[in-house]
Amino acid sequence: MECKYIRVKSSIFVFIVLLLVLLFFNNNINSSEHSSIMDAEISVDRQTREAFAAPIPSLDLKKMRQFTGGRHLFRRSWTPAPSSVKSLDGLGPVFNRVSCSGCHVKDGRGRPPENGSKFRSMVIKLGIYKNNKVLADPNYGFQLNDKAILGVPYEGKATVSYSKRTVLYKDKSSAELFVPNYTFHSLSFGPLDANTKFSGRVAPAVFGLGLIEAIKAEDILRNEDILDIDKDSISGRANFVNDVPSNNKMLGKFGWKANRATLLHHVAGAAFQDMGLTSSFFPEQNCMVIQKECSNQISGGSPEISEKQISMLKLYMQTLAVPRQRNTQDKEVIEGGLLFTKIGCESCHVSTYTTGKHKEHEELSNRVIKPYSDFLLHDMGPGLDDGLAEGTVESREWKTPPLWGIGLVKVVNKHTKFLHDGRANSLNEAILWHGGEALLSKEKYISLGADERRKVLKFLSSL
Repeated sequence: MECKYIRVKSSIFVFIVLLLVLLFFNNNINSSEHSSIMDAEISVDRQTREAFAAPIPSLDLKKMRQFTGGRHLFRRSWTPAPSSVKSLDGLGPVFNRVSCSGCHVKDGRGRPPENGSKFRSMVIKLGIYKNNKVLADPNYGFQLNDKAILGVPYEGKATVSYSKRTVLYKDKSSAELFVPNYTFHSLSFGPLDANTKFSGRVAPAVFGLGLIEAIKAEDILRNEDILDIDKDSISGRANFVNDVPSNNKMLGKFGWKANRATLLHHVAGAAFQDMGLTSSFFPEQNCMVIQKECSNQISGGSPEISEKQISMLKLYMQTLAVPRQRNTQDKEVIEGGLLFTKIGCESCHVSTYTTGKHKEHEELSNRVIKPYSDFLLHDMGPGLDDGLAEGTVESREWKTPPLWGIGLVKVVNKHTKFLHDGRANSLNEAILWHGGEALLSKEKYISLGADERRKVLKFLSSL
């Protein structure tokens, strides 16, 4: 009888211990909504220079072969026509880079040039805003091409220098911000039009794009608050754009201004603008009327980049895995994540979505992902106003960029240059450039003590 009592008592004790363990872990998980790890079938734990270049682990053998082919094409250099390799000729006549990886280095971020140095993974966008439309510069188009094939003059060169601006924290310490100033020279066809505006753009990372494709439009639109009905100063809005391949108006998700709705359009547009490759979607050479030598060059075929090649590049970018968050159990990372939410950053940098059904890749369907973006346009204030409107997007408006992988940029790309033109030399500077709808959150960040700011940055570095 006594033995039976002891057994019952022991069982009750074990049950209580197990219950306490479960409660402990549950509380640990709930202590930070930022600590959850993404699905292992779509993410990788890699902290090398190839951290952005891994395929999603769930790819089957057939898709893995297609992924490898797409990667090969992404990294290959295109050549002027005619060449011995017909499938890779057609470069130019004017262009910015010879390969996709020339801008998207290691599938990651480009970087701006240092004071006075050459542009390598950054381009200059051009445009004239007139009658609610954005028109091309009459001599140089929508983008300044700083390279050309033999016998064709390049359009021109640009250099950038930086002036300084000081920001004071509430604790009386300070930080310096760097304002880019662009200078154009060696322009082959005269000066830019007096009304032409311009903007420097670094190449964003290309991993996780298939997962972004799979986010349901209604989940993005749910965060839209154009009239700021909830009075939180955040009034993000969606950008509906014409998708060239389908000729349908669709929700924009890609690009600094959310001006591309599909990856097909995104890939074909980049091939055309950055490398001068015609396609079935962009069939005409990228030459302005005044550029006679450009117009008279031999074509690399009609089209120069095939739909099969565009599909290969698209699949490659669709199936690049997302880096997993690191140090999720670090106390300071957890505290930094809570501060990130407390000061309002997650109003725009929405952490979590569940993807819908992806039309081409079931592997990307119904996945919990953590991009930290609402994919909406926001007025970021006068500091980030580049003067260049794009379609219905104002010059002060920018799409909230995803933050996943941001802490690995230094490892992969060997720099910490952030924002659309790389003006921020650190994550701290990137925050300090926020204004407009993000001004209140920036002011709350400035009001934090040095130790709290460090924890916020440590959290961001874990993403």
